[in-house]
Amino acid sequence: MMGFLRMVTPPASPPTKRSRRRRRVRANGDGFPVFLPKEVKDIKDPFARALAQRIVRIPVPLQMGNFRGCVMSSCIKPIVQQHDKSPVVLLHCFDSSCLEWRRTYPLLEQASLETWAIDVLGWGFSDLGKLPPCDAASKRHHLFELWKTYIKRPMILVGPSLGATVAVDFTATYPEAVDKLVLINANAYSEGTGALKDLPKSIAYAGVRLKTLPAFPLVKLLKSFPLRLLANVLAFSSPLSENIDWTNIGRLHCQMPWWEDAMVDFMISGGYNVASHIKHINQKTLVVCSENDQIVSNQLSVKLLCELQNAVFREVPDSGHLPHVENPKQFVKLISDFASGKIN
Repeated sequence: MMGFLRMVTPPASPPTKRSRRRRRVRANGDGFPVFLPKEVKDIKDPFARALAQRIVRIPVPLQMGNFRGCVMSSCIKPIVQQHDKSPVVLLHCFDSSCLEWRRTYPLLEQASLETWAIDVLGWGFSDLGKLPPCDAASKRHHLFELWKTYIKRPMILVGPSLGATVAVDFTATYPEAVDKLVLINANAYSEGTGALKDLPKSIAYAGVRLKTLPAFPLVKLLKSFPLRLLANVLAFSSPLSENIDWTNIGRLHCQMPWWEDAMVDFMISGGYNVASHIKHINQKTLVVCSENDQIVSNQLSVKLLCELQNAVFREVPDSGHLPHVENPKQFVKLISDFASGKIN
């Protein structure tokens, strides 16, 4: 019988070069995608480790400046797409990655919300070996092309801190792509990168490497471990050991080989300046602020609430600058209620 089976069962086709490469790209022996920096193995947070294993790269067409081609763009895709509901699309803070959503993403899925976590162009874990422009216009256009190619329906766009600025900038340009907005501790009134846009590239690189140049409010989140640890201490009321691990999570993308070039390109481009767009946004917007935010003043959230055409306000108790990390259950309830229409 076994001889018969061997005779009638066709031999397995040898793996092709393409299939071997696909397996190598998908995961290494620890379950992490091989394109992630090796330091991912040192992360202890189980939520971050689990979410890191789900990061994929998808091709996004992009034509900006002299760049023509596809960017293999990192993100976390939903397991199932629900075409009868608006998907939730999560952006991240300045110079961060989709791992910022490590404690919220699983809860959003449990709440039956189709959820995407997107790495903004120039940050995160995309393949930028051939570097496209990383200014605000390119970040905006890249997000639109990703939305047009894969999501294809008006979305609930969620942005924390500078991610709120990215969301406002995107919505002002592509209103058809956005059903609702969620702006968290929004840093929407900063005036770009200030004097940094006038720096020679050599000095800008020195600032990125030495982390000694002044810049716009979130400069503390550059690659330097001490500065990022300080930012975590300001953002979270957590034990030192947890803050150290969270610092390593927050700077993991800085180990990508293109990070310095992308950051300098953004710095000298002038960054974001969206204050004039705010009053023109008419999408229903949930303005979220944290009870204990030590980085962005709650007064800015109130100002935002007053200037938006159609906004409601909620405060997240017992949390600092990133409520989706510190108080994910409360935050997910807000998102779920807002998506379902319980918050009007």
